[in-house]
Amino acid sequence: MAVALVAVAAGAVRWVNRDTAPAAGAGVGTIVARLVPRESLPRDLTPYAGLGTWVDGFDFGPADTKTTPPVTPSAIDDMAANGVKTLYLQAVRDDSRSPEGVVDRALVAEFLIRAHRRGLRVVGWYLPKFTDLDLDFARLQQIADFDVLGHRFDGVAVDIEDVQDVTDVADRNQRLIDLSTRLRAASGGDALGAIVLPPVLTEVVNKRYWPNFPYPELHPLYDVWLPMSYWTFRSESSGYHDGYTYNDESTRRLRSNLGDGGAVVHAIGGIGDLVTTEELDRFAQSLVDDRAVGGSIYDWSSMTPAIRAALAERFATGAAAHLPAPG
Repeated sequence: MAVALVAVAAGAVRWVNRDTAPAAGAGVGTIVARLVPRESLPRDLTPYAGLGTWVDGFDFGPADTKTTPPVTPSAIDDMAANGVKTLYLQAVRDDSRSPEGVVDRALVAEFLIRAHRRGLRVVGWYLPKFTDLDLDFARLQQIADFDVLGHRFDGVAVDIEDVQDVTDVADRNQRLIDLSTRLRAASGGDALGAIVLPPVLTEVVNKRYWPNFPYPELHPLYDVWLPMSYWTFRSESSGYHDGYTYNDESTRRLRSNLGDGGAVVHAIGGIGDLVTTEELDRFAQSLVDDRAVGGSIYDWSSMTPAIRAALAERFATGAAAHLPAPG
């Protein structure tokens, strides 16, 4: 295997040119990752449109991979074959197993370059714990600054869901606002994504989970909202174990809380190995009726090939084939 040294962010990483299986639809042969400089694209709303998919640190991080087999950069080829437009990658963590922040520099670089070569955008995301705002901000800046030969993340998104590390709600809310304000100032005109708990969860199912979430204060700080509408967590008796009902009500509540009926939404449905094709139909229709710009199921590794194909069909020729463009 040929080895090249490339500079990534603050340090050098090893890039390994691997012989891999042929890309789906690309014919017979091997793909060798060629380090071709890339001109950076603007970080606008485009990556949040259409079909996305998710990979978290537990799916690919060598230090603590919990997914068997782990998700490797070669999965990008299957994502492309299944109509995925954007990969949402947990590139950075606040975790002792990722002491420098980035989960694995070489792998993250490989995901990024391979995705771009296959025509996918990549949004990097991070889960802040709010105990150390300087560290949280530095981790988010690692995503923003990550660069390998001009290949950088096409978007930065904040996973806003941790309620265990700062238990005082008022304190947590203020820390979230402060972190978001700093990120907004540092990001300039770049589009920022807010991955948020679905309002049905916090306003109906469990009002004590995160009460008084500061939607009005966050509204001017983020450009696109990604509610985690995991209906698979809800019981049948609640009426919310439904791909349409849970996401539709959460999206409407989200926009009402923001005071913005036109807020840009990319909805995340749940969970890949628990969804059915009928639920995908309902979820796809909710995206259309709620004028979302895109949607996804959490996550790539948990979906079966049949569910991946069914989701692709709904975005290619089915209900979600004509979602409005963001803007």
